[in-house]
Amino acid sequence: MSWTREQMLRRAAAEVQPGQIVNLGIGMPTEIANYIPPDLGVMLQSENGLLGMGPYPTDDEVDARLVNAGKETVTAVPGASLFDSAASFAMIRGGHVDLAILGGLEVACNGDLANWTVPGRLITGMGGAMDLAAGARRLVVLQSHAAKDGKPKLVSRLTLPATALGCVQRVITDLGIFDVGGDCFICVAKAEGVHRQTIVASTGAPVLFTTAASGG
Repeated sequence: MSWTREQMLRRAAAEVQPGQIVNLGIGMPTEIANYIPPDLGVMLQSENGLLGMGPYPTDDEVDARLVNAGKETVTAVPGASLFDSAASFAMIRGGHVDLAILGGLEVACNGDLANWTVPGRLITGMGGAMDLAAGARRLVVLQSHAAKDGKPKLVSRLTLPATALGCVQRVITDLGIFDVGGDCFICVAKAEGVHRQTIVASTGAPVLFTTAASGG
């Protein structure tokens, strides 16, 4: 057993606190917008120049001019503002984003993040990941626990090119929720039905379990 995609998204949405300015990374993190209660007063920031991003639009709400950083159509909440990318990155680099939730390729137990490239693949650039990882006040990574070939994505040291160093506080995977501990990961919650042995075997670094996550 492991968490479904929807369960992972709901767990990630629970990281968002009332009144925060939050950036959701390209890929699965963008879907978190659909799980944030409107009454939290959260303002979602997109690095292409939108503060106040809402959930994905219904068919009759689609506006091709209103997109997120992944070029997907989105909505805007009341009070939203539009600006150029220079102002957007000044906001990010100035420490005005309370929380960023990004996808990951690897996270090391000291908080190092790799999420922008795999050697040998053709890419167009790093995008805003480096700025968000370094500039957000808190960084949570949402990713699968292991790659498709079974290789651990939670590791002792990065094997992929780094995005930023010592930046990640928490990782949410299909197997549970893990805080970085410097020389280990700390499992603070396990997915229902997942045994400790499964987590240990699937992680490329030592894992400690809190009392809340110690069963199984």
